[in-house]
Amino acid sequence: KLHSDLDKGVGTVKYTLSGDGAGTVFTIDETTGDIHAIRSLDREEKPFYTLRAQAVDVDTKKPLEPESEFIIKVQDINDNEPKFLDGPYVASVPEMSPVGAYVLQVKATDADDPTYGNSARVVYSILQGQPYFSIDPKTGVIRTALPNMDREVKEQYQVLIQAKDMGGQLGGLAGTTTVNITLTDVNDNPPRFPKSIFHLKVPETSHVGSAIGRIRAVDPDFGKNAEIEYNIVPGDGGNLFDISTDEYTQEGVIKLKKPLDFETKKAYTFKVEASNLHLDHRFHSVGPFKDTATVKINVLDMDEPPVFSKPMYTMEVYEDTPVGTIIGAVTAQDLDAGSSSVRYFIDWKNDVDSYFTIDATEGTIATNQLLDRESTAQYNFSIIASKVSNPLLTSKVNVIINVLDVNEFPPEISVPYETSVCENAKPGQVIQTITAADKDLSPAGQRFSFKLASEASNKPNFTVHDYRNNTAGIETRRNGYSRRQQELYFLPVVIEDSSYPVQSSTNTLTIRVCRCDSDGTIQSCNVEAIFLPVGLSTGALIAILLCIVILLVIVILYVALRRQKKKDTLMTSKEDIRDNVIHYDDEGGGEEDTQAFDIGALRNPKVIEDNKIRRDIKPDTLRFTRHRPPAEDNTDIRDFINQRLQENDVDPSAPPYDSLATYAYEGNGSVAESLSSIDSLTTEADQDYDYLSDWGPRFKILADMFGEEESYNPDKVT
Repeated sequence: KLHSDLDKGVGTVKYTLSGDGAGTVFTIDETTGDIHAIRSLDREEKPFYTLRAQAVDVDTKKPLEPESEFIIKVQDINDNEPKFLDGPYVASVPEMSPVGAYVLQVKATDADDPTYGNSARVVYSILQGQPYFSIDPKTGVIRTALPNMDREVKEQYQVLIQAKDMGGQLGGLAGTTTVNITLTDVNDNPPRFPKSIFHLKVPETSHVGSAIGRIRAVDPDFGKNAEIEYNIVPGDGGNLFDISTDEYTQEGVIKLKKPLDFETKKAYTFKVEASNLHLDHRFHSVGPFKDTATVKINVLDMDEPPVFSKPMYTMEVYEDTPVGTIIGAVTAQDLDAGSSSVRYFIDWKNDVDSYFTIDATEGTIATNQLLDRESTAQYNFSIIASKVSNPLLTSKVNVIINVLDVNEFPPEISVPYETSVCENAKPGQVIQTITAADKDLSPAGQRFSFKLASEASNKPNFTVHDYRNNTAGIETRRNGYSRRQQELYFLPVVIEDSSYPVQSSTNTLTIRVCRCDSDGTIQSCNVEAIFLPVGLSTGALIAILLCIVILLVIVILYVALRRQKKKDTLMTSKEDIRDNVIHYDDEGGGEEDTQAFDIGALRNPKVIEDNKIRRDIKPDTLRFTRHRPPAEDNTDIRDFINQRLQENDVDPSAPPYDSLATYAYEGNGSVAESLSSIDSLTTEADQDYDYLSDWGPRFKILADMFGEEESYNPDKVT
């Protein structure tokens, strides 16, 4: 608010405002000097405004005082949440780090004023990531909270950090960010061979320096910590072979150093040691970071028949499988140095073998006819493999094909259940356990699954809980059931089997609502009449009484309004004749204008009613004695009007009884001049007042006055 000492409050001073934000952000009342903000202010957008004000004379437009400058400072409120400008964060920490190891420091920025209150005081906390990591609430430093976190168990962690202003108090604003933390690998795991013995077969004609086999040790570490070095332990036959590491697969490649002779020695045995190249001294206590395995090499003689990968093959196929469907394959290889290609064919012995065919090159077996499990459940035949280079060298393997039954019948509920539920049942209560049966010849281990039909899944009455052991339970989902509302419920249950193709059926359970005691023992499930309780609670009685009271109040108000309306109609009928003497103080619309102003305001304040008697009803006593005023010389008409006004106010017999008669005296010197007809004649001598005697007793006094005082000159009356 601006104020000049020269401003006396008479409107001669005008205040003006200029400067930063004048007219757009702030406005000034030119008369009072009050400064108002006309839009919302943002301290973060502009913290203060520099304005200039001046008081000028309204008439001359000249300054009354020199221009003054002032600053409006925007006071901060907590309207900005903390923000992580660098988020989301990515960090890493070595696995097996001790508790309290430094990971990362996050920082949130709050745009509010840090010098005012706690709006910009930020406190950090972890919303997601415990108990693995912790954060300093003041500095935002993230540290490990658990020891020995293993990268091989879990490598990636996502931590959700919250920054809250107001010192973390209730009502503060908060911002969040994500920190993706990766556990970096350390060499905390030694290499291990998956098996203790490796068998290799080497043709006797293998060349020196050629790779005759591969072995591999497994190291769960990563990168250089998983690099393995292989060495042959000196011993039996070790001088004939060498081993090196494949840098891409970390496998040990065994190579031949000297030629092999099947007739001289058919097998060799030696040990291979695998160790890490880069050791970590912190984990020496775990044990030696190396492992050994035995390698057995069998020298193969040349020109041998193909060898099948398995001693016997067992396959399965469903009945009615389309002709030409591949159901399996056999594999044979020539272990000789020449590595000749292999051809396959079926050893025909009877007509049963014609149900299948084999690809001569690939060894894939396919159906040649439709199979019927009811006719033949199993087929047993032989496959012969021969070398292309020498067809006389053959080998044979036995193949067994089992024909599987096609799932033709869907599972159904094993027995019809009579399911009931108590009226006082609780949610989650098992009311029935059901099982299923299948007409198919199901293989051992077939599983049935139970679920609620889709059309009943959204109803809040019952649910199906699959126990995953070919049984399921029917559970309640509501707190209590009412036979009066619904006695029977029909629950559709879908049952599926695990055979091929999958068959399913929908079975409907009928659930009857029964009356039970407090222990859940069924007392009655029959249809019987159920009556409402005859007793009412206290709350219900109070509500009924309140309704009755409200109805009575409405009836009383309606009757009162009807009576008031009837009374108003009666009073209006009695106001057909009114004597309204209207005192005009303004130049209005004339004598007929009685609606332009409040007629009650024209009452002469000098007239004081000593006795206020109700005039809206007719009094019991209708006779009243009037006091005639004494006729005196030079009596002003004002006294006469006041006398008659007092008589009219206290006279109960003067109709109308509810009319407001107002008489007022205007006085001399009216600008509108007199509206009375009394002074309209030229002389009093020309006026004849004898007719006043003919107007009745009400004008008797007036007739006497004008008859006795012929020279009487009254004032102007309106």
